Amino acid sequence: MAGARRAFLFVAVRTTTARAPGPPDDDGRRRLYVGTFTEGSPSEGIYRLSMDPASGALGEPELAARTVNPSFLAVAPDGGALYAVNEVAELDGEPTGAVSAFARDPATGALAPLGRVRSGGASPCHVTLDRAGRFLLVANYAGGSVAVLPVGTHGDVGEAVAVARHEGRGVDPARQSAPHAHCAIPDPANHFVLVADLGLDRVIVYRFDASRGALSPRPAAAADLADGAGPRHLAFHPVGQVVYVANELDSTVTALRHDPASGALAELQTIAAVSETAATRNFPADLHVHPTGRFLYVSNRGHDSIAVFAIDRTTRRLRPLQLVPTGGAWPRAFALDPSGRFLLVANQRSDSVVVFRVDEASGRIAATGARVEVPAPTCVRFGA
Repeated sequence: MAGARRAFLFVAVRTTTARAPGPPDDDGRRRLYVGTFTEGSPSEGIYRLSMDPASGALGEPELAARTVNPSFLAVAPDGGALYAVNEVAELDGEPTGAVSAFARDPATGALAPLGRVRSGGASPCHVTLDRAGRFLLVANYAGGSVAVLPVGTHGDVGEAVAVARHEGRGVDPARQSAPHAHCAIPDPANHFVLVADLGLDRVIVYRFDASRGALSPRPAAAADLADGAGPRHLAFHPVGQVVYVANELDSTVTALRHDPASGALAELQTIAAVSETAATRNFPADLHVHPTGRFLYVSNRGHDSIAVFAIDRTTRRLRPLQLVPTGGAWPRAFALDPSGRFLLVANQRSDSVVVFRVDEASGRIAATGARVEVPAPTCVRFGA
């Protein structure tokens, strides 16, 4: 089924590195990493490549680390470590996936394994760090839970210090028969954790203790979205108390007001992810706000496009601006480079990463012609 989550039997996570890396890239080249699905594809794990920050041209991908289904990645704020979910349904006979940690050489981009830990639930599909870089926040899709994992002084990760399990179901019997935590992010002040639960049509709010990693539920602060919306990914506006939600099942984007004192969410706007009649059903996947705060970008699987929205400077409401084909099939996660001048898309079903140039004045994007082949790419992350 389109958009359905895969389920896998975990046998072993291979955390050995690839062949010894070559010489460092020329000064000024940006290093990035691509997460993939290894099950059912030729992929062996996480790939690294470099990008020319002037032209957007990409170097040839190299295998950086062998690991199973590293479908989503996160890089430590100081660039010293990289983290990957292992999106599997079972580990050592238990219904849980894993998170693998790697030491990262900032000079060469090489990865060295630091170990793996259980993710606190089955099929982890999203991982990020809290604002201080002391904890990992992991969303477990099949487990319907969010877990907090402590980060050690050397970038290693410990067993979960908190696991919050969701309960309930939504209206779609095929996709919402149980909770499905799909994304967990900290608010800008690091006081709350927001979780998009696709199975419950709800963005759940937890008070976050940044010293201990504890989560305290705040039911009154949560946002209930439209029945069958299927919230998938979240992104905060860099200036202003608004968080945007990509809704996978009804192909919409919702803007929510966020109260930084109470954590409470309130709907501001819901708008179609594709501003034209689509020939096929569409499943929004990822979304990012431009560093200037003036534009929002959303990846559309099915329509196979990037939707560009202008963000009103006062209200933070969205206005459709552009729809651009991604040059591939099933665009999953994507990334804006740190300068905000390029956007890189992982086209999962066409085995490609494609580069677009961003016009910082208008927000519009255009293909540069740069692309590389990576098997089953699902996530793109730049090194710090």
